[in-house]
Amino acid sequence: MGKKFRQLGLILAGVIAGVLLSLNFQAIAERAMRSPLPISELRAFTEVFGAIKSNYVEPVEDKRLITEAINGMLSGLDPHSAYLDAEAFKDLQVSTHGQFGGLGIEVSMEDGLVKVISPIEDTPAFRAGVKPGDLIIKLDDTPVKGMTLQDAVKRMRGKPNTQIVLTIARKGVAQPIVVSLMRAVIKVQSVKSKFIEPGYAWLRVSQFQEGTAETLVKHLDGLYKQGPVKGLVLDLRNDPGGLLYGAVAISAAFLPDKALVVSTDGRTEDARRKYTASAEDYARGSRDDVLKGLPAAVKTVPMVVLVNGGSASASEIVAGALQDHKRAVVMGTQTFGKGSVQTIMPLGNNTAIKLTTARYYTPSGRSIQAKGIAPDINVEEPGDAPLLRVREADLQRHLTNGEEGVPGKSAAPRVQPHPPGAAPDAARAPLELGSKDDFQLAQAISRLKGLPVLTKPAATVAENKQGG
Repeated sequence: MGKKFRQLGLILAGVIAGVLLSLNFQAIAERAMRSPLPISELRAFTEVFGAIKSNYVEPVEDKRLITEAINGMLSGLDPHSAYLDAEAFKDLQVSTHGQFGGLGIEVSMEDGLVKVISPIEDTPAFRAGVKPGDLIIKLDDTPVKGMTLQDAVKRMRGKPNTQIVLTIARKGVAQPIVVSLMRAVIKVQSVKSKFIEPGYAWLRVSQFQEGTAETLVKHLDGLYKQGPVKGLVLDLRNDPGGLLYGAVAISAAFLPDKALVVSTDGRTEDARRKYTASAEDYARGSRDDVLKGLPAAVKTVPMVVLVNGGSASASEIVAGALQDHKRAVVMGTQTFGKGSVQTIMPLGNNTAIKLTTARYYTPSGRSIQAKGIAPDINVEEPGDAPLLRVREADLQRHLTNGEEGVPGKSAAPRVQPHPPGAAPDAARAPLELGSKDDFQLAQAISRLKGLPVLTKPAATVAENKQGG
């Protein structure tokens, strides 16, 4: 038996070596050659592999076992590293272009259940009232427990005009919530804009995709053609992020030329970079500067950036850059705290891995990982939204901040627990950002006009007074 496992170990070692060669990870291979192989761990792996092949109740294909092993390696690292099979890799490529079929929710995995980070605006999930922090426990009649995140996402996506039933557990609600949704083509309109009142404009970026920078230029040009802009609100609330170079471009639209936007730091040379407000860092190899058509006044217009617990990753890069350069006042609530960079590494057969390769830092050197951006002016969200927020620091196996124990560096803030007796309103319709009922936006306009800013909605203030 020992001889059999040794032979199996040699075969698997050959398979692993072949994978590394096919990926052309020369640097990884060189480092592996310099360090001894973990023989005892590889022996344990081959013993488990052999035991499954010989004794599992049903025959299992080698491909499935290897794929699940890769899945386990990556998912065990942090919430954002993952193996992408051919379908998932294709979906990722499609979604960065702003159109895909599904429900419209950003999700993660926690305790074997799918946790909603944020519903995407103007999608079936958003309109049905799916909320941040919801735990999806069943998809149609199939329990989510035991599924991988990739499997759950596959089930939620599908052909437009097909139905799926979500069973949701929501904090503060005793019974599961059953929601029937019709899948749709999710066309994310990544930029919106309008004048809230004469002279004061609202510019919303809901996701950083291919073409977001060009679309932003068109919206800003359109605003300035309508009349003078005395103040601008850049709304990044519930923006889950997206492409890094898109965040650099949006930051560069408002910052001086060559100003530092973000830096990244990881183990490899490629992971250690500085990104500045220059075309070579956001134009993606194009000879044309996508920001060349911007009105000159954009660089100096008074600005407020709105953020909340749904602002993550690329949106935190933008908020942090504008805050550090004192280009804008950041208003709202603490952001999500995803300060890590995921690199897509294509494999053979149209598959890939999404691997966390670096942490990113604001121009002043702050790590946002598991901390987020603290607003200059804290303005609470109305209703139950703050109670339902899930942040990076809440996710299992989240990457540490990298500053713990460093003198002068604070640890990640503690997430406030759900207040006793506070039950979220399951029937409340989601707030339409940019509407007349948008309390945080109203305070941003007040700030731009030099008027007093309220930090809590009137109803919250009244409740606090009544409660003593």
